[in-house]
Amino acid sequence: MKVTVRYFAQLRDAAGTGSEQVEGDFRTPADLWTHLCARHVFPLGAADLRVSVNARYVPFEAPLGEGDEVAFIPPVSGG
Repeated sequence: MKVTVRYFAQLRDAAGTGSEQVEGDFRTPADLWTHLCARHVFPLGAADLRVSVNARYVPFEAPLGEGDEVAFIPPVSGG
């Protein structure tokens, strides 16, 4: 399956990019996160993130489809 992954804040810094096309054997955002963690050293774990698929927040166990856009979103602080 091929999806587009978008990264924000600390995740973007760790991945060295704001987005990338990823191809692999994953069916859920949880599977995708595991796949991505094998490629990048992220400062946060899945429990610290929200995930969206095609601009809608979903659980980490939601199904993914070919061509989906997946965003892993870290906690946001402001001031």
